[in-house]
Amino acid sequence: MPDIFHIPENISALMLRLEAAGYPSVIVGGCVRDSLLGQTPHDWDLATAATPNEMKTVLSDFRLLETGIRHGTLTALCGDTPVEITTFRKDGSYGDSRHPDTVIFTRSLQDDLARRDFTVNAMAYSPRTGLTDLFGGQEDLKKQTLRCVGEPQRRFSEDALRIARAMRFSAVLGFTIEPKTAQAMLALRDRLQFVARERLAQELKRLLTGQDAARVLGEFAPIVAEIIAELSPCMTQQQHNPHHFGTVWEHTLAALDHAKPELPVRLAVLLHDVAKPRCFSMDENGVGHFYGHAAVSSKMAGEICRNLRLDNALRERVMCLVRYHDGPIIGNEKLLRRRLRQLGEEAFFQLLEVQKADTCGLAEPYPSQRLPLLEETEQLARKILAEGACFSMKQLAISGKDLIAAGVQSGPEIGRILKRLLEAVSEGEIDNNLDNLLNFAQQIRLKE
Repeated sequence: MPDIFHIPENISALMLRLEAAGYPSVIVGGCVRDSLLGQTPHDWDLATAATPNEMKTVLSDFRLLETGIRHGTLTALCGDTPVEITTFRKDGSYGDSRHPDTVIFTRSLQDDLARRDFTVNAMAYSPRTGLTDLFGGQEDLKKQTLRCVGEPQRRFSEDALRIARAMRFSAVLGFTIEPKTAQAMLALRDRLQFVARERLAQELKRLLTGQDAARVLGEFAPIVAEIIAELSPCMTQQQHNPHHFGTVWEHTLAALDHAKPELPVRLAVLLHDVAKPRCFSMDENGVGHFYGHAAVSSKMAGEICRNLRLDNALRERVMCLVRYHDGPIIGNEKLLRRRLRQLGEEAFFQLLEVQKADTCGLAEPYPSQRLPLLEETEQLARKILAEGACFSMKQLAISGKDLIAAGVQSGPEIGRILKRLLEAVSEGEIDNNLDNLLNFAQQIRLKE
């Protein structure tokens, strides 16, 4: 067992110091779970029987920060590395369905583990005492099952964020959620209204890039609708179109299951058809259409991202990918070059991934016909880029200073001419060298 846990030296040093002073100390939570799974932990959580004041005494030669002293947490700086140390505790009542009203420090590791969310997160380890597993966490790891510690209704009533955390763990680890735990999640989903949008967004982002994201979102669709209400109509909207099967939501999940696990791509796929219920119409032959849904979905995606307090760069990228998700991109090199210029290299290839995923979520024979064309488009785009094609202002062999030296007045005209020059070069109208660009700029000015 000890060989499984590769505890960093700074963590070990703190544990030994506290142990030597008579305060049992353990690593606990996710780092224990990940170590048992054979994974390298991202974070190491250290818990101890010492109170914050006792920690200050024992670790007086360390720089200590009172980062969460109300909840028993101090941060010790080991060189430049911060290490959080938390006193064993019991939580009081949760008046806001999110945070304990009171925290009671305890000398009992069992009390501390009993307050935690899931059995796989409620294990502790120290080199001195070995593994402490009081609630069957190891067995649940073997079964790949996520189960609450104690009564699920109580766990989720205490802290509603645990509902989203359960979905995230299930998606990332590929674990199923034990039936009673799943039932409690669904029954108490309305309590997510008490959770800050930023915290829900953090869980959603990690969930979306998980290996089983589509499965989890499908199993817990009512919870998804609680977090993103705009997706609710998609869950019942039939498409009535030979290219599609099932509801808009079923198509979305099928596409998501084939999407590259990259956040902008997965989030764009989740939201790419969010406006379809608003844009639905049926023709005289009983065929459903969703005219203009990409533009409306892009706008709605922006509002959803803003509501989730996602950063501007991610929001704008998702809006862009949703806007162009069903736009033409194959079979036309000139159009391909234009998209590369409009979107930039990174966003262009993300758009290809969104279109591939969207295609995989369609009814046959459409995927079989379109996927090879998208692969050819990707290969052609990479070939064009490898040949040094110009798709950004900084790649142009001319600058604003060159235009000013050639007699162009400083101001908006400079940007307009550079934009037209970039368009001409990217689409192969002229070669990217200074003389050609200066001559072309002169022609642009003469035409005005």
